[in-house]
Amino acid sequence: MAEFTALIVTLSDRASKGVYEDKSGEVIIDKLKAFFDNLKLNICFIKEIIPDEPTFLQELLEKHIDQKTNFIITTGGTGIGPRDITPEVVKPLLTKEIPGIMEIVRVKYGLQFASAALSRSIAGIAQESLIYCLPGSPKAVGEYMDEIMKTLLHCHKILHGGEDH
Repeated sequence: MAEFTALIVTLSDRASKGVYEDKSGEVIIDKLKAFFDNLKLNICFIKEIIPDEPTFLQELLEKHIDQKTNFIITTGGTGIGPRDITPEVVKPLLTKEIPGIMEIVRVKYGLQFASAALSRSIAGIAQESLIYCLPGSPKAVGEYMDEIMKTLLHCHKILHGGEDH
């Protein structure tokens, strides 16, 4: 069985202080676990809950990019609030951005919910890691994950030279 690693990062000042439970990170883990179990593939999860601080996020991401973590998925910090910093921290770390996945989600759900169009979620590649930055809402995370999982392994294969085009 193949072994994959996934870093799940929840950005939330309040959750990092224990004011409330992180539900979005758990949605990501549940979705990935079910996806990989269905394919009979192993995946190892590393979960971090950090405050909305650019330095914390950048250092954590750089560490896991250097460790060649397969999938890095953040939740939170993609809105338009003053403490929403995820895209600004992640974009400079990307070697290639993959805008299509997030555009699909914004259009698909933005037609139903105006707030979906306000998401600044991004996806891309940093060295050998696929990075996805999702909103903080558990409902939105579920919607994003449903779309991401349609191309997750295909992106991984292409990134590691497993498929010709």
